[in-house]
Amino acid sequence: MHIDLPEKRYYSIGEVAKAFDVNTSLIRFWEKEFDVIKPKKNAKGNRKFTPEDIKNLQFIYHLVKERGFTLEGAKTHLKEEKQKTLNNFEIINKLEGIKAQLIKIKSQL
Repeated sequence: MHIDLPEKRYYSIGEVAKAFDVNTSLIRFWEKEFDVIKPKKNAKGNRKFTPEDIKNLQFIYHLVKERGFTLEGAKTHLKEEKQKTLNNFEIINKLEGIKAQLIKIKSQL
């Protein structure tokens, strides 16, 4: 899944949920379940996600929604085989980005 977010330091939970096409409650739930997601919170309690958090969310989304892992399975997979799967995920992500650019160029012709 190719996420199209502008380059920023922090993203609001609404921007993140819209980019992933999920509800904000799912993002909050994943934040509680997975330790790798640690958004910054201001005095009012609003969550601000860093680009690193976005990468982790994208990886969790890939495991849970696209590959069909359960939450427990995704947690154990993150702990045991994170580096190998992360390398494959990064390659797939780059290829999807290239595909999106090529489709954009094709539509402009």
